[in-house]
Amino acid sequence: MKRILLGTLFTVVSLNAMAQAPGGPDCGWGNMLFAGQRGTPAHFLASTTNGTSGNATFGMTSGTNGCSTNAALTYGGKSWIAMNGMMNELSEDMAKGQGEALTTYAVVLGVAPQDRAYFESVTHQHFQDIFKTANVTADDVHANTMNVLKTDPRLAKYAVEA
Repeated sequence: MKRILLGTLFTVVSLNAMAQAPGGPDCGWGNMLFAGQRGTPAHFLASTTNGTSGNATFGMTSGTNGCSTNAALTYGGKSWIAMNGMMNELSEDMAKGQGEALTTYAVVLGVAPQDRAYFESVTHQHFQDIFKTANVTADDVHANTMNVLKTDPRLAKYAVEA
């Protein structure tokens, strides 16, 4: 179960990282070759072309190939917590103060191994602040968690929006 959970997590996190084209929507030879095309195959091929040749990375560092790093990256998809159906597991683990889902959440937030037990304790103490209602959304849970982390001197460094 642990391997499946972590494998799913890393898959979703990697998808998150590619949600907005790094360097902009016009960045790289792949985007040039497949310009004007729509659909998953065209996007996949453009991304693969950019990734295998490294031209988008070169373009972002040199400002060429239609790339720019001035704009903020965005993500318009569902939260990884909601996508994985982890809300119930996370709420149970947070209520207990320990568990695989809570540890996974700490890892995703970038909490260092030496701070994870403390993170579990703090989120357990603030369970009612994080899970305010029975109908709380994954985005609410994440925002509420960030608010709790910001108020804690030891965990504030982890309260950064991705």
